[in-house]
Amino acid sequence: MTRAGDYRAKLAVLVDWDPYLLQESGLPGPRGNIELAQVVADQGNRQLFERYVAYTADSAPVNSPYEFLAFCGVIGLGRLLAEGDTDLLAPLRQHASDPRWRIREAVAMALQRLGDVDMARLIAAMQEWSQGTPLEQRAAAAALCEPRLLGQAQYARTVLEILDQITASIEQVTNRRDPDFLTLRKGLGYCWSVAVVALPAEGRALVEKWLVQSDPDVRWIMRENLKKARLVRMDAEWVQRWRGKIA
Repeated sequence: MTRAGDYRAKLAVLVDWDPYLLQESGLPGPRGNIELAQVVADQGNRQLFERYVAYTADSAPVNSPYEFLAFCGVIGLGRLLAEGDTDLLAPLRQHASDPRWRIREAVAMALQRLGDVDMARLIAAMQEWSQGTPLEQRAAAAALCEPRLLGQAQYARTVLEILDQITASIEQVTNRRDPDFLTLRKGLGYCWSVAVVALPAEGRALVEKWLVQSDPDVRWIMRENLKKARLVRMDAEWVQRWRGKIA
């Protein structure tokens, strides 16, 4: 039996999941138990998820076991969203601005569940989020830039367009030390590489466009993407040439 199977079997006989989840959360620690969280999202119900997402940063601070419950709850909302409850996009958008990085990651995972069943709907929602705050923009980019969601060229092309629009908006940012902006910048520092690999010719052209821009943060984002192994595997000669040009 797989670990996920073990978790499912254990949860099936428990009346109260909380003590078990807290014990197996992996927190405090460098990595929460993502596999268990996905099982909770698959097996839980709306009442459970809403109780878990009520654990705020004050009651469940970063790296505490109770943060794991909130993490599970957010991913669980993604399952309900994928099953057709589109009203849950609104609370997920609020959670995208949570001060805890793990909760923001849970939002991306939750949205990707929608993408698994209806990529067109996910893209439509993320086009709206991409016009929002830096953390909402970061959530949109992180949700969309998942290799398993970009197998069709039409979707990869639209995701590249969304990344292009988000990157263009950086030129209007005045406070470049704002933590939310830095979170967005860091996210774009890897998201581009995922989308470029999905549609290389069009992706490379967009990266080249931004590499020759004067904005230092935009250039930093593109340099970070050129460090990613996935781009080297895609086209090592192209990566090496552009690394040399911007050195």
